[in-house]
Amino acid sequence: MMTVKSTIVASAALSFVLAGTAFGEDISKQAVIDAQIVWGKGIVEISTMHAEGADFKARAENHVKSLYAYGDADVMFKPTLAAKDQFRETYDEALSYFIGTEGSEDSGFAIKGWTKVRWENNGIHTTDETAMAMGNYFFTGPDGKEVKVEYTFGYVKSPSGDLKINLHHSSLPYDPAK
Repeated sequence: MMTVKSTIVASAALSFVLAGTAFGEDISKQAVIDAQIVWGKGIVEISTMHAEGADFKARAENHVKSLYAYGDADVMFKPTLAAKDQFRETYDEALSYFIGTEGSEDSGFAIKGWTKVRWENNGIHTTDETAMAMGNYFFTGPDGKEVKVEYTFGYVKSPSGDLKINLHHSSLPYDPAK
């Protein structure tokens, strides 16, 4: 059960986790893994708050603002469930994908009742100012079943030294039967 207090704690934890990468220091693989964990917890919190009738929109706004590089750098975001508006170059387009917008194809990926996000990295490559990770992430639905999604994320350091996502591409696995 998500409460406002636990959301504030989670937001504070996000700042603590991501602030450990200062300019001039290489981005560590652990910093990328920590950022992935925070991203997944954010998705679950948004889903939980939506189900509870809490202010999920504010939590989603915080999720996009704190984890994506909109305003700091160009962001290339190709979400999984997007066909008409495939690429989300702006903050508002990203937010729409996560929580939905009436009259658009966006039904709100982050409000689908996800209870867990687990990551299996195929590789993480880091430099002093950028990082890339690719693999699969698995979203557990309210029925307990996992949905496998392939992803590639790129990260840059924000002016404050935090890791921010500047590349997010995800897709459903190829199905030769289709």
